[in-house]
Amino acid sequence: MSFFQAPPVLGNQYDDDAFLQGYLARTLPPEMFRSLQDDFRELGELGGKYFYEFQQRDRLNEPVLTQWDPWGQRIDHIEVSPLWKEAEALTAKKGLVAVAYEQKSGALSRVHQFALNYLVQPSLDVYSCPLAMTDGAARSLLSLGNQALIDHALPRLTSRDPATFWTSGQWMTERTGGSDVGLTLTEARQSPEGWRLYGTKWFTSATTAQMALTLARPTGNGPGGKGLALFFVETRDAQGRLNGIQINRLKDKFGTRKVPTAELTLDGTLATPVAGLTDGIRNMAMMLNVTRTWNAMGATWAMRRALALAHDYAKRRVQFGAPLSEKPLHVDTLAGLEAEFQAGFLLAFRAVELLGKLETRTATEQELLLQRLVTPLAKLTTGRQVVHITSEVSESFGGAGYVEDTGLPRIQADAQVLSIWEGTTNVLSLDALRALAKEGTLEAFFHEVEGRLSKVTDVGLRPCVKTAHDALEHARAWVSGAMANPTTMEAGARRFSLTLGRTLELALLSEHAQWCLEHGHGPRSRAAARRFRQNGVDLIQDEVDLDDSRLLG
Repeated sequence: MSFFQAPPVLGNQYDDDAFLQGYLARTLPPEMFRSLQDDFRELGELGGKYFYEFQQRDRLNEPVLTQWDPWGQRIDHIEVSPLWKEAEALTAKKGLVAVAYEQKSGALSRVHQFALNYLVQPSLDVYSCPLAMTDGAARSLLSLGNQALIDHALPRLTSRDPATFWTSGQWMTERTGGSDVGLTLTEARQSPEGWRLYGTKWFTSATTAQMALTLARPTGNGPGGKGLALFFVETRDAQGRLNGIQINRLKDKFGTRKVPTAELTLDGTLATPVAGLTDGIRNMAMMLNVTRTWNAMGATWAMRRALALAHDYAKRRVQFGAPLSEKPLHVDTLAGLEAEFQAGFLLAFRAVELLGKLETRTATEQELLLQRLVTPLAKLTTGRQVVHITSEVSESFGGAGYVEDTGLPRIQADAQVLSIWEGTTNVLSLDALRALAKEGTLEAFFHEVEGRLSKVTDVGLRPCVKTAHDALEHARAWVSGAMANPTTMEAGARRFSLTLGRTLELALLSEHAQWCLEHGHGPRSRAAARRFRQNGVDLIQDEVDLDDSRLLG
């Protein structure tokens, strides 16, 4: 047989992404946008060429745990993949964490930072996982105000020198609970040398980091989250030996296999309280703000990578006499996915914008309320979208999408974690309800959506505006009625939260489409807004039989 199918190819991931360019042109001041072009283009080239090709070659290299040296000493050494080692150096040199803390772009520093990561992270085998926790640790230390720890750790967490750059772990999950960290059993005991931790962490995703933030219950403290304290841990001592930490095993996971996720035993681990000896969960709030934002952005760049490959392949794959890119059914399928991606992109970046304003203390009271709600909404909504899109993209490749050595199944497998990590869809839906309990939050959300829609004047976008308004009013009516019945409220929380997320997505996409039409960026985003509307926005069900749910559940 003489035929060999040409594989999909990626180009410069900045030059090829007109949607990103349009968003940045709309969001950044013109001079700032021009000044960052070279950085964006450089990372776009690395993401589409060098690191993408490296990723394909490095596919079979996974973390390896060596627990003992040849002479019987317990060493618990984890060797990460060659790509991860280069990713760490790249992170420091290009400021993939540091940019957010240098704040040279002011309140837009987070947009600057995440645009850089968006361009290269899809080719770095989920190195974004330790970076999310590193970023979250840096922001947590700053917000909690422990000056000694800030002076000691922050310069390392935000370093641009690979020799001094640190990553951080976030060790919360135990056998007793994933999302319910109030069940934490790890105990903190005082000793002559300081606080020592004793317990098991069942799922730790940055085990090779130089430090971690973790929860433990000081001896004598009461149950629940109130009795927990947040601790700072350096993973190794001055001689490079693990700090009372044993690595029991690496987790054998469905996806994110390049991430060295481990089960740890803490046996006298020296630790320092970050902010007192109680309220550990409350003190994690800023960390979750950051890591959930990374999660939403991770979903966004995974969707973008999957679709970039699918679009290119559709031009190369000929079936039934024509390229797939000329087949109406295939084109229609990809169009629906592209609309979901564009909507998710804008929602994730809205969370990024609000985080930047929060950190630079330029947010209004309304934006502070909005940030608390939009962060879980962005995480849960994009988490569902990326699972759907990557599954459909795998299918769009036919059998090649199911064969590991094409690299395509990894995209789908890795995406699945994004609806789970930092809170499942259901957990985040309940978190969104808690955010709404603060007076003024729902009004701030309605004002946000209505403000976006008020800028949309194109006649072709009128159905989008109506659909968003209708969904918003339905959400308002549902939540008002459901407040009287906690069971109804909880049962419908997922559909309600996804409706809020998708309504805001439609409003953001419609507004962006209007801007594109007015500023010479073409009608593509208008088409995306119209298609996203057709995909469905309002998911609320007014009549749900809870008895039927109990029977089926």
